[in-house]
Amino acid sequence: MIKSYIKIAVRNLKRNIAISLINICGLALGIATCLLISLYITDELSYDRFNNHADRIVRVVFKGKVKGGDLKEAHVMPPVASTMKAELSSDVEETARLRIGGAPLFMVGDKVFHDEHLAYVDAAFFRIFTLPLLKGDHLTALTQPNTAIITEAMARKYFNTIDVIGRELPIKGNESILKITGVMQDIPKNSHFNFDVFTSIEALEDAKSTSWMTSEYYTYALLKKDAAIRQVETKLATLFDKHVGPQFMAGFGMSYEDYKKTGNKIGLYLQPLTDIHLHSDFVYDLSPSGNIKYLYIFGVIGLFMLLIATINFMNLSTASGSRRFKEVGVRKVLGAGKQKLLVQFFTEGILITYIALLLAVCIVVVALPLFNHFSGKSLGITQLSAFTTIPFLIGFGLLIGLFSSSYPTLYLSSFNPLSILRNKLNLSEKGLSLRSGLVVFQFMISVGLIFCTVVVSRQLDYMRHIKLGYDKENVIIVQSWPLGANEKAFAERLAQDSRIMHISHSSYLPAGATNNNNFFIYPKENPNQWVKTLRYDVDDQYIPAMGMKIKEGRNFSKAYGNDSLSVVINETAAKNLGWKDNILGRTLTNKDNKVLQVIGVVEDFHFKPLHETIAPLVMVLSDQAGNLIIKTKATNMEELLATVKKHYQAFPSDLPFDYSFLDERYNQTYQSELKTGQLLTIFATLTIFVACLGLLGLAIFTTHQRKKEIGIRKVIGASVPDIARMLSFEFIRLVVISIIIASPIAWWMMNMWLQDFAYRIDIKWWMFAIAGILAIVIALLTVSSQAIRAALANPVHSLKDE
Repeated sequence: MIKSYIKIAVRNLKRNIAISLINICGLALGIATCLLISLYITDELSYDRFNNHADRIVRVVFKGKVKGGDLKEAHVMPPVASTMKAELSSDVEETARLRIGGAPLFMVGDKVFHDEHLAYVDAAFFRIFTLPLLKGDHLTALTQPNTAIITEAMARKYFNTIDVIGRELPIKGNESILKITGVMQDIPKNSHFNFDVFTSIEALEDAKSTSWMTSEYYTYALLKKDAAIRQVETKLATLFDKHVGPQFMAGFGMSYEDYKKTGNKIGLYLQPLTDIHLHSDFVYDLSPSGNIKYLYIFGVIGLFMLLIATINFMNLSTASGSRRFKEVGVRKVLGAGKQKLLVQFFTEGILITYIALLLAVCIVVVALPLFNHFSGKSLGITQLSAFTTIPFLIGFGLLIGLFSSSYPTLYLSSFNPLSILRNKLNLSEKGLSLRSGLVVFQFMISVGLIFCTVVVSRQLDYMRHIKLGYDKENVIIVQSWPLGANEKAFAERLAQDSRIMHISHSSYLPAGATNNNNFFIYPKENPNQWVKTLRYDVDDQYIPAMGMKIKEGRNFSKAYGNDSLSVVINETAAKNLGWKDNILGRTLTNKDNKVLQVIGVVEDFHFKPLHETIAPLVMVLSDQAGNLIIKTKATNMEELLATVKKHYQAFPSDLPFDYSFLDERYNQTYQSELKTGQLLTIFATLTIFVACLGLLGLAIFTTHQRKKEIGIRKVIGASVPDIARMLSFEFIRLVVISIIIASPIAWWMMNMWLQDFAYRIDIKWWMFAIAGILAIVIALLTVSSQAIRAALANPVHSLKDE
């Protein structure tokens, strides 16, 4: 019997090949989009969950509210780990620290490598995290100074084998030589940290410090099974006050109690390991974090896309099925019961669904590289387990098939056979109203996505063109530290080029990866008015090279011998210090009791992402090497870069010439938003396309049901434009209703999204107009073909049986 149903289903697919293809393609696109989004969400949610004890691992972070801004730092003080293990032993099973070691120059034979990153860790680090060793013992590998565990990829790159236990790994410029004591599996990509070398923290003298006034140590704890995070956090607050209090007076010149009375609040908190990637907004984090809000957005889009595709299936199946009324009537007269008809139509629906599902999987495989490009992921179909994926897809297809074919099946099997065969069929308006409602729902989602895409695009454009307070154009950042003592000579050669306007030495940049330092200061006349600022180490060419404006006073100058004790502050710093006038010549004191004189005030500029307001900033004079900031007036940047590279290569260096542009670094800051905008545009386009298929289905159904009315109208004199306009108006009315419903919902969603930005656009009325007009135009183009075709039809064919 089932075999017979399948044969009939295949024949019907062939008989209505155009509608069948539209149906299958629409459903396939919906399923494929849902699968792609599911892969993305699954990957984002999987971060750090490969660790066996992921649910019990926490990171200790430093947070507080102080004048000058909030403190949110991912690393803490050196003694926190040992103190927690000693004083919170009833709740804490193990603790370990990590400190970034950068990307040193590793030497193997006559080769020098620079691409690998090193971290200093406690020996207990490998008892907390699940990082399996292929060679060596994780319990003892890092108990001695200058021992190291390297990844499998690094071992094969450096030595062409993983049998490297006991081999030496010299670091250029460092007298100590690392001894390899372990080889571990490569760290999974879904980890919040990724290093190639872990070396013993015992080699760092600073790691033995008992100071609670410094930080830079990422600290992790493995809680005991019955420990509650909030209870441990309460105990940690008491522990922090106990140890910070005695040292605070020496560091800040005031008691910790008096500091808190001024409204400041600082302390240590616990962050679950599995929250780090999606729920983290801390500075100095080990990797760029995700955003849980985007997962919600994409999850809703995926669900709606699947729902729209299913609605299309219903509409198109009902539209094409209306031509099968006589078939249903004949089958019922010949004895087919409602149950058999249900089985037949469900079989057809499930068959179409599985064909669409197979096509959807093919679309996912083909689209994954492009999707990875836009999302910044490296997802692969091989990441899915066949043992779980295949049963899931089979069940998923069955569920979608039953759901999407339920309404058409019940609709077609419910009619009286005599009414059908006598052409006395009275189609209920209820079914048409339901389908109209579904089309409204589809276009409501489509209009909402169009509006969201417009708002995101405008916000991204606003961030690209906002007045930053500095000039990011034609600024080249050259990595010059590998030249060592020759860095100054390199800069002097470049200064002779007429295409170069300014050259500054500094590793502090207002965009992209940069050095960053907290700097606590207070006015000399008011020791209790501590303000948290950021400190930029710059030279006398930094401000002109960056195109910044001095509002009051002057820039640093070599003509003044005492500028090493001078500072230039931004407008926000002056405001937070309570200075409205007579700012020049005032003095500041930092926590090291160094007195600094204010010689200038620079206009506020954005040195943080636009998600945050401009914070207080202090610039100090420094000859620190690291990067060259080159302001150019070159019209042919390629020629200038070739010249800079030639000068660089004239000096001995272990690293090749490396550069970047400041405007590119700025754009990189908003990669997350840019990728979100690109994905949103793609999903909006797909959603509109699939929604148009649903509108097409309703147009086909409506024109088929009203063909006699259209014939009568033509007989009594209605023109083709009149009939086309009449039919199109009914569909446009549905789209207008969807616009009215979607607008306030979309406004609320986008207003919530914009709250993440301290500097944002205002939502304007024309954004709604663009979304609405675009939806109406698309709808008109979709239904016009059917409307014109119905209007051009010969009325004789529709009225001949009357």
